[in-house]
Amino acid sequence: MKMKRIIPFILGGAMLMAAQTGAHALTITGAGSTFDYPAFTKWFQAYYKIKPDVQFNYQSIGSGGGQHLLLNQTVDFGASDGYMTKASMAGAPGKILHVPIVCGGVAIAYNLPGDPQLKLDGPTLANIFLGKISKWNDPAIAALNPGVKLPDMPIIPVHRTEGSGTTWIFTGYMSDISPEWKSQVGHSVSVNWPAGVGAGAKGSEGVAGEVRQLPGAICYVELSYAIETHMAYAEMKNADGNYELPTLKTVSAALATAHIPADFRFQFPNPPGAHVYPISGVSWVLVYQHQKDAQKGKALVQFLKWAVTKGQKITPTLDYAPLPANVQKRILAELKTITY
Repeated sequence: MKMKRIIPFILGGAMLMAAQTGAHALTITGAGSTFDYPAFTKWFQAYYKIKPDVQFNYQSIGSGGGQHLLLNQTVDFGASDGYMTKASMAGAPGKILHVPIVCGGVAIAYNLPGDPQLKLDGPTLANIFLGKISKWNDPAIAALNPGVKLPDMPIIPVHRTEGSGTTWIFTGYMSDISPEWKSQVGHSVSVNWPAGVGAGAKGSEGVAGEVRQLPGAICYVELSYAIETHMAYAEMKNADGNYELPTLKTVSAALATAHIPADFRFQFPNPPGAHVYPISGVSWVLVYQHQKDAQKGKALVQFLKWAVTKGQKITPTLDYAPLPANVQKRILAELKTITY
């Protein structure tokens, strides 16, 4: 089933209740990361049962879009799996806080006859997306997958077309393992993809849908989308030389290696560890430290407090790694600095 990209998550029950009681439900607007979409969907449903007078309207448009709309103050919060640089925050009308909200793995999903379980390593993956490896039965792929019958089929790499935090996580990993990638393509939410290589699609759901329809295609996508669309995804060779799938356990192991600074802007591409998944990353909710609308600001902070604590018990069902208890405490302390 293909997910919808835009989620006007205004629940009919809440609107009905407001009409019946004469009360006005509070609507909080957000936009950005598609990486977070599955988590937000579950959270909004669960939170409605606790606070039916608070509604959410979230647009899953990509991390770059979320950052842009937050800077323009057209949403109450942004969501991004790439942290904002000091330069990008320089023109903001106030201090922006990065609130870690979920941690997940970026799966390398593909569409091949029979859905074989493949093993890939970083250099081979980089050469695929650089266009240097163009057939599935290339010797480099065959060497990593002895005994697997690989088709004589063109490889179609599929990438995101808009500013994307998933792209930021993926290109951060690629830049870490491939000097050629680092110099030619680089690490950003939006990069210049090698000319003539593969195809593009908008949003995680767009990329997943494209690969699902194109035999021979390969993409990078948040794990939930690969599972939702029933695609095969690769075991990736990690820094310790072991092949691992993105799972709750391997992504949690990757997160455990991260050094998390005071401002919560961090990354951990290709971390060490025997059983870590090497393409993992965290996503943030972006909020202004000073909230101009006190009513909305207080409601948003209450939701975020719930999401980084009780909400973390829900996300493992979607294969996100829960934030460790010590990190939750640090986030709660950061949320206390928000003024109205």
